[in-house]
Amino acid sequence: MLELEGVDVFYGDLQALRGVSLRVESGEIVTLVGGNGAGKTTMLRTVSGLLRPRRGEIRFEGRRLDRLPPDRIVEAGVVQVPEGRKLFPSLTVRENLELGAYTRRSRPARARTLEDVMARFPILRERAAQRAGSLSGGEQQMCVIARALMARPSLLMLDEPSLGLAPMVVQEIFRIIREINARGVTVLLVEQNVRQALATSRRGYVLENGRIVLSGTGQELLESEQTLKAYLGR
Repeated sequence: MLELEGVDVFYGDLQALRGVSLRVESGEIVTLVGGNGAGKTTMLRTVSGLLRPRRGEIRFEGRRLDRLPPDRIVEAGVVQVPEGRKLFPSLTVRENLELGAYTRRSRPARARTLEDVMARFPILRERAAQRAGSLSGGEQQMCVIARALMARPSLLMLDEPSLGLAPMVVQEIFRIIREINARGVTVLLVEQNVRQALATSRRGYVLENGRIVLSGTGQELLESEQTLKAYLGR
């Protein structure tokens, strides 16, 4: 479904990604892990069209993405949930959700999709008329995931969805991710909770200093000595 081949990305003269190649097959949950500054968010932003690779190719369902602007990439079915939520705090929950359905592929089904996400996230139905900025951290994360689903993505990319949340809320966020995937949405996940993310994923990649240094099934990476030492404190 999604393929990166030999992708190099720079910020000015500073190289952030070095020959990154990975794939995400339809129906998978794939996790990308790595330390701070490894290039994880840079990779997601490059797939989304917010950054341009200097070398390499990005393909989605066989189509080149690295030549398209961000709105065309969303139209193609690739939607990113950014780190830090990025809601419109003065707008209501419902208004934030409706803003997610701005593409041609999502507008005709906006009312039906809104009902679906309200059913999937009952707390958002209860808070529909409330300003998004007044929601708790967990509720805001649910709202931003729901807003992304309003665009009817084929591939949902999540950047640190559990960051700053209480343990019980983290468990709920991962349950939601599994449920979204079970309903047919492919997921590419960047997550600081390495153990939980790899346990949820079919496959994973480890990114260090802008390079992919390790890949395998989620279980293989959980059992890898390199992963245990670097990310799980063992």
